[in-house]
Amino acid sequence: MTMQTERIIRRKLSDEVLERLLKLIAEGNLKAGDAMPSERELMERFGVGRPAIREAMQSLANMGLVSISHGERARVKELTAQSIIRQVDLSAHIMLQRSSDSLEHLKQARLFFERGMVREAAAKAKPDDVARLRAIVEQQRAALGKADAFLAADMRLHTEIAAISGNPIFVSVSEAMLGWLKAYHTELLIWSGKETYTLAEHALVIDAIERGDADAAEAAMVKHLERSSGLYGLKG
Repeated sequence: MTMQTERIIRRKLSDEVLERLLKLIAEGNLKAGDAMPSERELMERFGVGRPAIREAMQSLANMGLVSISHGERARVKELTAQSIIRQVDLSAHIMLQRSSDSLEHLKQARLFFERGMVREAAAKAKPDDVARLRAIVEQQRAALGKADAFLAADMRLHTEIAAISGNPIFVSVSEAMLGWLKAYHTELLIWSGKETYTLAEHALVIDAIERGDADAAEAAMVKHLERSSGLYGLKG
């Protein structure tokens, strides 16, 4: 019988250190807010040199698991859905910049996501939730003619609709997608009388949420997003 070759690959010391530090964090031996052991402590504990420790610590920082400040010990960061998703912001922007197909895929994903969120909001919204949504629309109305403020209120409204679900991951996904799309918003198209349509469409969405009519809320949201979809384009 012919034996299959299975090469044993020697790992870098920094990878070994990284694996052990990850285990300490995952098992709760190092908790959010805790200072990491000093470089010297880690060198003695693992029997490796300073370069391996520093490389492993930088890898942890790149993962968003620790914060490193000059002259201070690194600290374990608290992980949230938002902090995890924000780790891919730069990669997402590069992907979108390189490919018009990626932008179209993102718009499709957002439409699918928003349809679910608005149905969830219609099922769960309480009077206080509806009042918050209406207050944001009034802030948006007051920002007519002020592009940045108008768009910021627009983003808050959609994220607040996601927040009605009570699921922080939905909120973080909403914030992320809106942030990625914002870079590709063609302002000349926004400020051509289209903002009044946005206000009217938002009002229809909120009316349906208040009535608890998931079908009407979804239909109003789809109409709104399909119209506004054309306002996003790749910048050369």
